Amino acid sequence: MRFIDEAVISVKAGDGGNGIVSFRREKFVPKGGPDGGDGGKGGDVYAIADDNTNTLVDYRYTRKFEARRGENGGSKNCSGKGAEDIYLAVPIGTTIIDTDLDVVIGDLTEKGQKILIAKGGDGGFGNTHFRSSTNQAPRKATPGFAGESRNIKLELKVVADVGLIGLPNAGKSTFIRQVSAARPKVADYPFTTLVPNLGVVDVGTHQSFVMADIPGLIAGASDGAGLGIRFLKHVARTRRLLHIVDVQPIDGSDPVDNANIILNELAKFSYELSQLPQILVLNKIDQIPQDEQDAVCADIIARLGWTGTVFRTSTLTGEGVEAIKHHLMQAIEDERLREAEDLEFAQAQAERFARLEQEVRHNTEIQKEAYRAMRKRQREGLVDDDEDFDEDDYDVAVEYVPY
Repeated sequence: MRFIDEAVISVKAGDGGNGIVSFRREKFVPKGGPDGGDGGKGGDVYAIADDNTNTLVDYRYTRKFEARRGENGGSKNCSGKGAEDIYLAVPIGTTIIDTDLDVVIGDLTEKGQKILIAKGGDGGFGNTHFRSSTNQAPRKATPGFAGESRNIKLELKVVADVGLIGLPNAGKSTFIRQVSAARPKVADYPFTTLVPNLGVVDVGTHQSFVMADIPGLIAGASDGAGLGIRFLKHVARTRRLLHIVDVQPIDGSDPVDNANIILNELAKFSYELSQLPQILVLNKIDQIPQDEQDAVCADIIARLGWTGTVFRTSTLTGEGVEAIKHHLMQAIEDERLREAEDLEFAQAQAERFARLEQEVRHNTEIQKEAYRAMRKRQREGLVDDDEDFDEDDYDVAVEYVPY
């Protein structure tokens, strides 16, 4: 299945049916009064969160959605039938934006949650409504009201509590395989992971959280290098970032330099994103002799100037993985409990995530425009200058393991 996390569509709610002019025609009632019925209401357009879909690919090929209009009114004061509403199923985590007004209509973060996108028009009045003491036989009816039309952008961000960040081949995919049922591809070359992978991490009875493996971060990602920041927006909803660093990279690079690359790219892309709580994971510790591990890890932490939480792991053998799972579960539960008990803290959290969403969305659009310009410059002389960059070239497969 192709992983599409953005789509632009147009929606049109149904127009209302027309009211009609009609008069009673009954035996022994030579001058019957008005009996024109009202028109029916046009269909509304809703978006609904569906956990059976995990990509917006359906909206990449079908981009226009229109609800039916209401039926016209009838005689004998019969109102026209209202049109059925239509529901657009989108993945959980989809944000709906009115592109003309640049306004967020809503955010679907729970299964079954629905949002009205476009309201159907009301039906027009039949001539019965215009009867009065001075006008016993009105010949006036009104047409139905037009339904709303909108250009909508659907923007999917995975709904995860923890986001995995780190350079390619740091061990992120192996880590998520260790702790969940997700089975991303693992190989000994960079960019093995091309799309976000989700996995549910079970910690205990009725205790679990969602983890996302986010690919694409390398030096220059915020300027369009590699996969760029195409998937970085998917960590905008997370409560914690798990920063995985290879303590002994196969290419001989410095682990501290590698960690700083990620930190710098986060800060360049979004200040708010760089301020999310991070946990440092010194991975592949099994590649270092036992008697040298303490010294190597202490050196990395000192040169990095890291003052936060640190774990040592070997995602190959599973060493240290359970401790991270329990630490994350406890931190997430404590934060949720505090939000439930401390309204001021909950409000601050909501405002922080709102700022983060806004900043990430704004910066993503800027980076996309810069990337298109870069691609166009690269192809100068090879293709026509007015040919646009086709984002479909970067639509690739996605693996989503919710359970």
